[in-house]
Amino acid sequence: MIWQYGKSMAAIKVTFTLDQATVNRLQDAAERLSKPKSEVIREAILEFHERIGRLSERERLAMLRALDEFIPKKSPRPQAEVERELAELREARRSGGRRTTTGTRK
Repeated sequence: MIWQYGKSMAAIKVTFTLDQATVNRLQDAAERLSKPKSEVIREAILEFHERIGRLSERERLAMLRALDEFIPKKSPRPQAEVERELAELREARRSGGRRTTTGTRK
């Protein structure tokens, strides 16, 4: 629940309900940065807002790990065999593909 006070002022006073662990982190951040808690909260909200729609570092690393697992490092087939098959496919495409018809055309 958010309570707002003094809407006509440049800064609006609001009330938040936070769990004890969050309050402890806020207090610690304010002390370590030598800033008022309200400034720490403003900066945190600004940073969070700018990151909306972008991956966090944790999400980015998880996606990279998944990609590394999905894409094999090296083909199990010899490179010469792969290149020979690709050359055959290219030649078949250049020469018109299939040599036989699959059905009657209308």
